[in-house]
Parts: sequence; C-alpha cells; structure tokens
Amino acid sequence: MEITRNGSQPSAQAPAEYFTGHIRMDPLFDAAAPARVFGLSVTFAPGARTCWHTHPLGQILIVTAGYGWTQRWGGPVEEICPGDVVSIAPGEKHWHGASATTAMTHIAILEKLDGHRVDWMEKVSDEQYRLG
Repeated sequence: MEITRNGSQPSAQAPAEYFTGHIRMDPLFDAAAPARVFGLSVTFAPGARTCWHTHPLGQILIVTAGYGWTQRWGGPVEEICPGDVVSIAPGEKHWHGASATTAMTHIAILEKLDGHRVDWMEKVSDEQYRLG
C-alpha cells in the first residue's frame, strides 16, 4: 500500500500547445507497471479548455467543482457539473473545459497503452467553443 499525501506533488501549468487559457494540473497517481492507470485533478479558469484529442484506452472525467462544457466530434456541446461522470470511449475525439464565465475542476482517469495516454489534435476554435 502507498499513500500519496495531499500537496506532496507539485502543481503544473498545462502546456499552451495542448490547451487554451489558464489550466492547473495536480497529479494524483501514476500506477506502476503492470498497472496502466493514471489520474490527475485539472482546474480550468473561465474560458479555458483542452485541444481536441483522443485517448487510446478512453478516459473518465469526474467533475468536482464549477461548471464546464464538453463535446465529442460531431456532437453538441454539453454542460457538465459537480457529480457528473463523463465516460469517453477509446479513440473518441473530444474536448472539455470550463464555461466562459465559471471555472471547472475535474478528476481525469485514464490508462496508458505502451506508455501512451493521449493524442493531441487541433485547438478548439473560439467559434466551436462559443456554441456552449
């Protein structure tokens, strides 16, 4: 058993090449092989969001605070609120982030396939984002 104490891992600013706006990432766990699961808490400032992306083994988001939006490719922008659980299928192109006026925090849980967690794509345009 291993206990990772709250605050024992440093926060990081999300890289601008994969995100729009101010996003703080707080690592929670990164299981050692043969396990593949990885988790982090992500806080998006108002207007902040990911780029379009996919995950080889899918992703689960658990919204813990605020109000946000998410969208799968070709689908409508959907609101997400505390307590909502978003299950994203392997290879499903999507984005997620805060609403235009309210911050949002979620826990992201995903698995690594041969050490690979995410395939980043193009930025979500302001026009796509405004549809929320």
